[in-house]
Amino acid sequence: MGRVVVDVMPKPEILDPQGKAVAGALPRLGFGQFAGVRQGKRFELEVDGPVTEEILAAARAAGEQVLSNPVIEDVVAVYEDTEVSA
Repeated sequence: MGRVVVDVMPKPEILDPQGKAVAGALPRLGFGQFAGVRQGKRFELEVDGPVTEEILAAARAAGEQVLSNPVIEDVVAVYEDTEVSA
């Protein structure tokens, strides 16, 4: 069994109120070294069998067509999760 991860983030020009709230809280909690935060989404797609190039391409297509809102979000990464527990 394999797993593919699809990471989706708001487009740079889109406001990110959740990221802004986290960015405001971090310094108050002792993490002042971070200049900004953007919050996105992570999807984990399990597959029966190995992760192939075809599976990765299908995951990217699913990310662009179903998992994200293409008006305000970008699929920024699609990769095999190699730390899947057996």
